[in-house]
Amino acid sequence: METHSPSIRAQAVSLMRQGIPNRIVAERLNVPRGTVGWWRSEDRKARGETYEKPTDCPRCTGRPFDVAAYAYLLGLYLGDGHIVSKRKQHHLSVFCNETQTGLIAAAAEAMHRVMPQPKVGQRHKTGCVEVKSYTKHWACMFPQHGPGKKHERVIALEPWQQAIVDAHPWEFIRGLIHSDGCRLTNWTTRVVKGERKRYEYPRYFFTNVSDDIRRLYTDTLDSLGVEWTHCTRNGNPYNISVAKKASVALLDAHVGPKY
Repeated sequence: METHSPSIRAQAVSLMRQGIPNRIVAERLNVPRGTVGWWRSEDRKARGETYEKPTDCPRCTGRPFDVAAYAYLLGLYLGDGHIVSKRKQHHLSVFCNETQTGLIAAAAEAMHRVMPQPKVGQRHKTGCVEVKSYTKHWACMFPQHGPGKKHERVIALEPWQQAIVDAHPWEFIRGLIHSDGCRLTNWTTRVVKGERKRYEYPRYFFTNVSDDIRRLYTDTLDSLGVEWTHCTRNGNPYNISVAKKASVALLDAHVGPKY
Protein backbone atom coordinates (compact mmCIF):
# COMPACT_ATOMS: atom_id res chain seq x y z
CA MET A 1 0.00 0.00 0.00
CA GLU A 2 1.38 3.41 -0.94
CA THR A 3 2.19 5.74 1.95
CA HIS A 4 2.25 9.53 1.84
CA SER A 5 4.31 11.95 3.83
CA PRO A 6 2.74 13.93 6.70
CA SER A 7 3.36 17.12 4.73
CA ILE A 8 1.27 15.86 1.78
CA ARG A 9 -1.54 14.93 4.15
CA ALA A 10 -1.33 18.32 5.87
CA GLN A 11 -1.55 20.08 2.49
CA ALA A 12 -4.57 17.99 1.55
CA VAL A 13 -6.37 18.73 4.81
CA SER A 14 -5.63 22.44 4.44
CA LEU A 15 -7.11 22.49 0.93
CA MET A 16 -10.19 20.55 1.98
CA ARG A 17 -10.83 22.92 4.87
CA GLN A 18 -10.95 25.70 2.27
CA GLY A 19 -13.88 23.92 0.64
CA ILE A 20 -11.98 22.41 -2.28
CA PRO A 21 -13.56 19.12 -3.45
CA ASN A 22 -11.80 15.79 -2.93
CA ARG A 23 -11.37 15.31 -6.68
CA ILE A 24 -9.46 18.56 -7.11
CA VAL A 25 -7.28 17.92 -4.05
CA ALA A 26 -6.43 14.45 -5.35
CA GLU A 27 -5.48 15.81 -8.77
CA ARG A 28 -3.32 18.62 -7.35
CA LEU A 29 -1.35 16.37 -5.02
CA ASN A 30 -1.39 13.21 -7.17
CA VAL A 31 -3.07 11.23 -4.39
CA PRO A 32 -5.89 8.66 -4.86
CA ARG A 33 -9.36 10.10 -4.23
CA GLY A 34 -10.10 7.32 -1.75
CA THR A 35 -7.10 8.37 0.33
CA VAL A 36 -8.20 12.00 0.24
CA GLY A 37 -11.70 10.99 1.32
CA TRP A 38 -10.30 9.01 4.24
CA TRP A 39 -8.15 11.97 5.32
CA ARG A 40 -11.19 14.22 5.20
CA SER A 41 -13.19 11.76 7.32
CA GLU A 42 -10.39 11.46 9.89
CA ASP A 43 -10.02 15.26 10.03
CA ARG A 44 -13.75 15.63 10.74
CA LYS A 45 -13.55 13.06 13.54
CA ALA A 46 -10.56 14.85 15.10
CA ARG A 47 -12.50 18.12 15.13
CA GLY A 48 -15.74 16.49 16.36
CA GLU A 49 -17.55 17.57 13.20
CA THR A 50 -20.65 15.66 12.05
CA TYR A 51 -20.88 15.37 8.28
CA GLU A 52 -24.10 16.58 6.69
CA LYS A 53 -24.49 15.80 3.02
CA PRO A 54 -25.20 18.97 0.99
CA THR A 55 -28.82 19.36 -0.02
CA ASP A 56 -30.88 21.51 -2.36
CA CYS A 57 -34.13 20.69 -0.54
CA PRO A 58 -36.45 23.68 -1.08
CA ARG A 59 -38.05 23.26 2.36
CA CYS A 60 -34.68 23.24 4.16
CA THR A 61 -32.86 25.85 2.08
CA GLY A 62 -35.76 28.14 1.16
CA ARG A 63 -34.67 28.19 -2.47
CA PRO A 64 -37.22 28.65 -5.28
CA PHE A 65 -38.19 25.47 -7.12
CA ASP A 66 -40.33 24.31 -10.04
CA VAL A 67 -43.77 24.30 -8.41
CA ALA A 68 -45.57 23.06 -11.54
CA ALA A 69 -43.30 19.99 -11.61
CA TYR A 70 -43.95 19.56 -7.90
CA ALA A 71 -47.74 19.58 -8.40
CA TYR A 72 -47.36 16.80 -10.97
CA LEU A 73 -44.97 14.84 -8.76
CA LEU A 74 -47.34 15.22 -5.80
CA GLY A 75 -50.05 13.53 -7.85
CA LEU A 76 -47.69 10.71 -8.80
CA TYR A 77 -46.61 10.25 -5.17
CA LEU A 78 -50.15 10.12 -3.82
CA GLY A 79 -51.03 7.51 -6.41
CA ASP A 80 -48.18 5.07 -6.99
CA GLY A 81 -45.37 6.54 -4.93
CA HIS A 82 -43.78 5.95 -1.57
CA ILE A 83 -40.79 7.13 0.45
CA VAL A 84 -38.24 4.91 2.13
CA SER A 85 -36.62 6.72 5.07
CA LYS A 86 -34.25 4.52 7.06
CA ARG A 87 -30.87 5.06 8.69
CA LYS A 88 -28.86 4.32 5.56
CA GLN A 89 -31.57 4.19 2.91
CA HIS A 90 -33.53 7.24 1.77
CA HIS A 91 -35.35 7.63 -1.52
CA LEU A 92 -38.60 8.53 -3.26
CA SER A 93 -40.02 5.85 -5.55
CA VAL A 94 -42.72 6.10 -8.19
CA PHE A 95 -43.83 2.89 -9.93
CA CYS A 96 -44.69 3.02 -13.63
CA ASN A 97 -45.89 0.49 -16.19
CA GLU A 98 -42.78 -0.63 -18.09
CA THR A 99 -44.52 -0.05 -21.44
CA GLN A 100 -45.30 3.61 -20.64
CA THR A 101 -41.91 5.06 -21.43
CA GLY A 102 -43.27 8.60 -21.63
CA LEU A 103 -44.57 8.35 -18.06
CA ILE A 104 -41.25 6.94 -16.84
CA ALA A 105 -39.39 9.86 -18.40
CA ALA A 106 -41.90 12.39 -17.03
CA ALA A 107 -41.58 11.01 -13.48
CA ALA A 108 -37.78 11.20 -13.61
CA GLU A 109 -37.89 14.72 -15.07
CA ALA A 110 -40.29 15.94 -12.36
CA MET A 111 -38.03 14.60 -9.60
CA HIS A 112 -35.02 16.30 -11.17
CA ARG A 113 -36.84 19.61 -11.60
CA VAL A 114 -37.94 19.72 -7.97
CA MET A 115 -34.54 18.67 -6.55
CA PRO A 116 -31.75 18.60 -9.17
CA GLN A 117 -28.97 17.49 -6.83
CA PRO A 118 -30.03 13.93 -5.86
CA LYS A 119 -29.31 11.05 -8.20
CA VAL A 120 -32.35 9.75 -10.12
CA GLY A 121 -32.26 6.12 -11.19
CA GLN A 122 -34.49 3.32 -12.45
CA ARG A 123 -35.00 -0.21 -11.24
CA HIS A 124 -36.66 -2.63 -13.63
CA LYS A 125 -39.02 -5.21 -12.17
CA THR A 126 -41.46 -7.62 -13.77
CA GLY A 127 -44.00 -5.48 -15.63
CA CYS A 128 -42.94 -2.16 -14.11
CA VAL A 129 -40.16 0.35 -13.64
CA GLU A 130 -39.39 1.95 -10.28
CA VAL A 131 -38.17 5.53 -10.73
CA LYS A 132 -36.10 6.48 -7.68
CA SER A 133 -34.51 9.68 -6.38
CA TYR A 134 -32.05 9.29 -3.51
CA THR A 135 -32.20 11.75 -0.62
CA LYS A 136 -33.78 11.82 2.83
CA HIS A 137 -35.20 15.24 2.06
CA TRP A 138 -38.12 13.88 0.02
CA ALA A 139 -39.81 13.41 3.40
CA CYS A 140 -39.58 17.21 3.80
CA MET A 141 -41.31 17.73 0.46
CA PHE A 142 -44.01 15.12 1.12
CA PRO A 143 -45.09 15.41 4.77
CA GLN A 144 -47.81 12.84 3.99
CA HIS A 145 -45.06 10.24 4.39
CA GLY A 146 -45.59 7.98 7.39
CA PRO A 147 -45.81 4.39 8.56
CA GLY A 148 -48.38 2.10 6.99
CA LYS A 149 -50.40 2.36 3.80
CA LYS A 150 -51.78 5.71 2.66
CA HIS A 151 -55.41 4.58 2.86
CA GLU A 152 -54.88 3.59 6.50
CA ARG A 153 -53.90 7.07 7.66
CA VAL A 154 -55.11 10.63 7.15
CA ILE A 155 -53.85 12.27 3.94
CA ALA A 156 -54.19 16.05 4.00
CA LEU A 157 -52.21 18.72 2.19
CA GLU A 158 -50.19 21.31 4.09
CA PRO A 159 -51.19 24.93 3.35
CA TRP A 160 -48.08 25.45 1.18
CA GLN A 161 -48.94 22.32 -0.83
CA GLN A 162 -52.55 23.37 -1.27
CA ALA A 163 -51.37 26.76 -2.54
CA ILE A 164 -49.28 24.99 -5.20
CA VAL A 165 -52.21 22.76 -6.21
CA ASP A 166 -54.47 25.81 -6.42
CA ALA A 167 -51.95 27.50 -8.70
CA HIS A 168 -51.31 24.40 -10.86
CA PRO A 169 -54.43 22.23 -10.59
CA TRP A 170 -54.06 20.60 -14.00
CA GLU A 171 -50.55 19.39 -13.21
CA PHE A 172 -51.85 17.85 -9.99
CA ILE A 173 -54.73 16.15 -11.82
CA ARG A 174 -52.35 14.93 -14.51
CA GLY A 175 -50.10 13.36 -11.89
CA LEU A 176 -53.01 11.61 -10.18
CA ILE A 177 -54.40 10.22 -13.44
CA HIS A 178 -50.95 9.19 -14.67
CA SER A 179 -50.49 7.22 -11.45
CA ASP A 180 -53.91 5.77 -10.61
CA GLY A 181 -56.06 6.67 -13.61
CA CYS A 182 -56.66 5.83 -17.23
CA ARG A 183 -58.46 6.95 -20.36
CA LEU A 184 -60.49 4.26 -22.10
CA THR A 185 -63.26 3.87 -24.64
CA ASN A 186 -66.64 2.60 -23.45
CA TRP A 187 -69.47 1.47 -25.68
CA THR A 188 -73.19 1.03 -25.50
CA THR A 189 -76.04 0.19 -27.85
CA ARG A 190 -79.22 2.07 -28.68
CA VAL A 191 -82.23 1.27 -30.81
CA VAL A 192 -82.61 3.91 -33.52
CA LYS A 193 -85.58 3.59 -35.90
CA GLY A 194 -85.93 -0.04 -34.98
CA GLU A 195 -82.25 -0.82 -35.52
CA ARG A 196 -79.77 -1.42 -32.69
CA LYS A 197 -76.60 0.61 -33.14
CA ARG A 198 -73.33 0.64 -31.24
CA TYR A 199 -71.96 3.91 -29.85
CA GLU A 200 -68.47 4.44 -28.43
CA TYR A 201 -67.38 7.24 -26.11
CA PRO A 202 -64.17 8.07 -24.20
CA ARG A 203 -64.09 8.06 -20.42
CA TYR A 204 -61.57 8.78 -17.67
CA PHE A 205 -61.28 6.66 -14.54
CA PHE A 206 -59.40 7.37 -11.34
CA THR A 207 -59.19 4.56 -8.80
CA ASN A 208 -57.75 4.89 -5.29
CA VAL A 209 -58.63 3.17 -2.02
CA SER A 210 -57.93 6.26 0.09
CA ASP A 211 -61.04 8.39 0.72
CA ASP A 212 -58.78 11.39 1.34
CA ILE A 213 -56.87 11.06 -1.93
CA ARG A 214 -60.09 10.62 -3.92
CA ARG A 215 -61.45 13.73 -2.22
CA LEU A 216 -58.36 15.73 -3.19
CA TYR A 217 -58.93 14.58 -6.77
CA THR A 218 -62.64 15.42 -6.89
CA ASP A 219 -62.22 18.74 -5.06
CA THR A 220 -59.68 19.78 -7.69
CA LEU A 221 -61.96 18.60 -10.50
CA ASP A 222 -64.74 20.73 -8.99
CA SER A 223 -62.48 23.78 -8.98
CA LEU A 224 -61.80 23.20 -12.70
CA GLY A 225 -65.46 22.73 -13.64
CA VAL A 226 -65.03 19.05 -14.51
CA GLU A 227 -68.13 16.92 -13.89
CA TRP A 228 -67.55 13.52 -12.27
CA THR A 229 -69.47 10.67 -10.70
CA HIS A 230 -68.76 7.80 -8.33
CA CYS A 231 -68.66 4.46 -10.09
CA THR A 232 -69.24 1.92 -7.34
CA ARG A 233 -68.09 -1.62 -8.03
CA ASN A 234 -68.77 -4.54 -5.69
CA GLY A 235 -69.99 -2.04 -3.14
CA ASN A 236 -66.68 -0.11 -3.14
CA PRO A 237 -66.72 3.60 -4.11
CA TYR A 238 -63.09 3.56 -5.21
CA ASN A 239 -63.66 4.65 -8.81
CA ILE A 240 -64.23 8.20 -10.00
CA SER A 241 -65.59 8.49 -13.54
CA VAL A 242 -65.52 11.44 -15.93
CA ALA A 243 -67.73 10.72 -18.93
CA LYS A 244 -69.55 13.94 -19.89
CA LYS A 245 -68.37 15.09 -23.31
CA ALA A 246 -67.30 18.59 -22.27
CA SER A 247 -65.46 17.31 -19.20
CA VAL A 248 -63.68 14.61 -21.17
CA ALA A 249 -62.60 17.27 -23.65
CA LEU A 250 -61.07 19.28 -20.79
CA LEU A 251 -59.12 16.26 -19.56
CA ASP A 252 -58.03 15.46 -23.10
CA ALA A 253 -56.69 18.99 -23.48
CA HIS A 254 -54.75 19.01 -20.19
CA VAL A 255 -54.03 15.35 -19.36
CA GLY A 256 -54.50 12.91 -22.20
CA PRO A 257 -53.80 9.17 -22.10
CA LYS A 258 -50.71 7.69 -20.50
CA TYR A 259 -48.06 6.51 -22.91
